[in-house]
Amino acid sequence: MSPKSECLYCQHLPVLDELMIKIADLGVSQLFLFKEQSHPGRCNVVYKDHGVEFHELTDEQRNAFMADVSRVGKAIQKAFNPDKINYGAFADTLSHLHMHIVPKYQGGYNFGGVIEMNPKKTYLTEEQYKETIEKIKANL
Repeated sequence: MSPKSECLYCQHLPVLDELMIKIADLGVSQLFLFKEQSHPGRCNVVYKDHGVEFHELTDEQRNAFMADVSRVGKAIQKAFNPDKINYGAFADTLSHLHMHIVPKYQGGYNFGGVIEMNPKKTYLTEEQYKETIEKIKANL
């Protein structure tokens, strides 16, 4: 487990900017767009505090975090109309609660399969990133 001093989210390490673009601050979290867009609209909702396991949240904290996750899911659905949205909280080596929001499209990349963390296949232009972020923001 990574200490706070090595956390890419808490310390805003350079790797964070290599992987994601910050979209917005939410109720108890931050929203980031993955630069790798094999799943158009894929985002990450990152909880405000470091070192928190999901089961350690109070009911109030959990409900607030899940409200942020739900808000992003609704925005992704409105903005991109995916056939399915997958949600995943993966953090074997990173001690920071976050939820992957992965829109899936029938006939699209890896539909019906398990998501890859970073397939390194699809990157956008700066203008396309801006358009994607604006679509999401407009629906938050």
